[in-house]
Amino acid sequence: MGKAGSRGDGVRIYGRMVRYKQRIYPNEVSANKYKNRKIQFEGMTFDSKKEFQRYQELKALEKAGVITELERQAPFLLIPSQSENGRVVERAVRYIADFAYYENGQYVVEDVKSPATRTDAYKIKRKLMLKVHGIRIKEV
Repeated sequence: MGKAGSRGDGVRIYGRMVRYKQRIYPNEVSANKYKNRKIQFEGMTFDSKKEFQRYQELKALEKAGVITELERQAPFLLIPSQSENGRVVERAVRYIADFAYYENGQYVVEDVKSPATRTDAYKIKRKLMLKVHGIRIKEV
């Protein structure tokens, strides 16, 4: 085995030793794709500091009576699962909103986004939310 294999920073693919560009050890936590940090608060986990700050703002608005029925991680079914002969061949497609609430009698669905997190999958789900549920997602 070559030098790469003896140090453990490579992998054998089709008989060739290929080096990793970055070593990741089992006890290391790899960096988040979007460089955000999860935040724990009162038994809840928030995906980012920005999402946590928005939650605090919405809780203050709910306490003041501006909004009602605040819900975190609100699930929406976009496409049901599809079966053939009693076997699921396509799983359901769901959208999990960061927040949902009522403001002035209107249902509002919010997602905390930065430009980097507007993935193609998110854009498709945003369009499906409008088509299937008639809800336009408010991006914060």
